[in-house]
Amino acid sequence: MSVTQAGWLNQENIDKSGEGVEYHPLRPFLPTNARVLFLGSFPPQRKRWCMDFYYPNFINDHWRIEGEVFFGDRNHFVLPGKKSFDLDALVAFCCDRGIAFFDTATAVRRLKDNASDQFLEVVVPTDIRALLHQLPRCKVVVTTGQKATDTLCSYFGMTEKPKVGMSLPIPDIGNAARQSLSLYRLPSSSRAYPLTFERKVAYYREMFAAVGFMVYERDKDSI
Repeated sequence: MSVTQAGWLNQENIDKSGEGVEYHPLRPFLPTNARVLFLGSFPPQRKRWCMDFYYPNFINDHWRIEGEVFFGDRNHFVLPGKKSFDLDALVAFCCDRGIAFFDTATAVRRLKDNASDQFLEVVVPTDIRALLHQLPRCKVVVTTGQKATDTLCSYFGMTEKPKVGMSLPIPDIGNAARQSLSLYRLPSSSRAYPLTFERKVAYYREMFAAVGFMVYERDKDSI
């Protein structure tokens, strides 16, 4: 059976969206072996999707970054000849490695007809503790944008926010092994974020390696 046959759309949320409020269109992706939980702000409008999963915009580089970090190939998850990613391969990879996804908002208003975080109003923040309760091995929560970082820090009452590429402990929370959890801030994978692809890859590789993932290390002589 295909790992994506069931689909990841939250049809109930899609159906109740209206009157300017969008409820999260995807179910949380929470492999029980996850050591890292990525929390963005909210998915882009569905007209921008190339697949029904996280980071669905084909011009967003999240899956190219992970392809480069783990396989040394930015196109590892790109379907040849198509402007889409290989959803089965993505889900199998994330389940195998232990990488979870959701967002810091469960419902939003879009103040403009675009995907910019700047024009997102959080209506219902996500119950992040409830997500983490389902991830007994989680060590790091990663935010990849200012909106997500602000929302998460407000949720946990964190007055200090990590700079890009840095982490801070999340107060009063731990995993099943009673290990403390950290908030790790990474640069946005949006091409609008003013940082080179290579520099973004370096930040993501550093985070994954710090958590104990085996990452692809390119021969420095070939760089």
